[in-house]
Amino acid sequence: MISIIHLATAPICIGLFYTYIRDKYEKEPIYMLFLGLLYGVIATFVIYAFGVWLEGVLPHEETPFYTAFVSSAFVEELVKYIFLFAFLRNNKENNEPFDCIVYAVFLSLGFAWLENIVYVNHPTMGGIGTGFLRGVVSVPSHGLFGVWMGYHFGQAKFFHKRSGYLWAFLAPYLVHGGYNYFLLAESNWFWVPFIVLEICLWKWSFVYMKRFQLTSPFK
Repeated sequence: MISIIHLATAPICIGLFYTYIRDKYEKEPIYMLFLGLLYGVIATFVIYAFGVWLEGVLPHEETPFYTAFVSSAFVEELVKYIFLFAFLRNNKENNEPFDCIVYAVFLSLGFAWLENIVYVNHPTMGGIGTGFLRGVVSVPSHGLFGVWMGYHFGQAKFFHKRSGYLWAFLAPYLVHGGYNYFLLAESNWFWVPFIVLEICLWKWSFVYMKRFQLTSPFK
């Protein structure tokens, strides 16, 4: 049990540490980073409750599209968006564009941490193999969804692009939905668009982080 939990936690720690060191010019206080992570953990319970409520009020057939874009990506990204908006709104430590990415990633990985523990400990779908696969693909993707969300929040707050508040939800939601759909679709060719999507997700995440590093007032 301990080794499985460690396996579920290791990729989260790697993602958190990498994000922390990419914040080159004015690092966030440790207690604020911990609070951002805690927000993500708490958001997990809200996401679960929201999902159960949605299933009750909107009876539906579980199709790959519905599961990918509604019961999974929509619920998760909307709740994370609300939690991040509340966290950043009066956060005095959020004083440069890159900070929005940092807090968004910490919140996203807080959610991914709890979700990962549940998956790797699942009696039928869990195990060492699941832990390694999620550590390489799923957990990093959640962190990158956070990069996209934080980038657009930063665009809205620091560059006065009001559409950023809309894209802070839409961009990670659409990518997350596509990510899920290509995994769930019963097709022999789904790996092609999935790999293309993953490449774009990684590429633009690095671009977004670099852009905000270059605009740091503490540089």
